[in-house]
Amino acid sequence: MINLPNDFYLNLIFAFILFFIGLYCLLSMRNLIKLLIGIEIIAKGVTLALISASSVKGLILTGQSLVITFIVVEVCAIAVALALVINLYRHTGSLDVKKLTKLKG
Repeated sequence: MINLPNDFYLNLIFAFILFFIGLYCLLSMRNLIKLLIGIEIIAKGVTLALISASSVKGLILTGQSLVITFIVVEVCAIAVALALVINLYRHTGSLDVKKLTKLKG
């Protein structure tokens, strides 16, 4: 049996809570901005899990570099997604996902 510190379990619980809050946000919201916020919350949960796992393994520098890379990629993806949302709002006048069915080709 592996002995892990209690902090690891506490961090893992918070990571899962963040992940499921983001997942709930993705499944229940229809507004595009709120969907992006849900994705961000999921990403923060994953980030917390990565930091927690790296600290338990003693690979703090590797974990930090992985998390910084993850944050940079995440910010770029969210910036592109926000640009797309702004353009969709200009064309449709709404941020509702249900109204995007008219964009089918």
